[in-house]
Amino acid sequence: MAVILITGGARSGKSKRAEMRTRAFPGRPVYVATAEALDSEMEARIASHRARRGTDWIEREVPLDLLAALVASDGGGARLVDCLTLWLSNLMHAERNWEREVTELAAALPRLNSPVVLVTNEVGLGIVPDNALARSFRDAAGIMNQNIAAVADEVEFIVAGLPMKLK
Repeated sequence: MAVILITGGARSGKSKRAEMRTRAFPGRPVYVATAEALDSEMEARIASHRARRGTDWIEREVPLDLLAALVASDGGGARLVDCLTLWLSNLMHAERNWEREVTELAAALPRLNSPVVLVTNEVGLGIVPDNALARSFRDAAGIMNQNIAAVADEVEFIVAGLPMKLK
């Protein structure tokens, strides 16, 4: 079993790297998508990701109940969660207790049998946001990333498509 966290900035190559890492495990890979196609721009992004992956993936759309989806798919191929940052945004928008759900996810990941590759965005490298909501999200993402990185077997930071091993 392996827990691999892949982080980096927007358009850094995180998803492509995560797909490659997930395919390296035996079995049919499972793509756990946390994004929702709420507008045409997001529909295009989702279509682009699907086209790059091809049809050999099992796809699960899971905007909120991530841990339940990972437990339900355990015992098969490796799972790719893309991405934790959108999942966090969904939780906050739904006014769910994101801290509890992140804590539960971090506690469960090491107990799963099948590998999990998780993608997340590093949002704390820029300027301090100018509004409370954006600062709250940035802080929550940093806390989430620290919790998941602490239990991950490997952590990679992607810059310009190049992976840097952190753990």
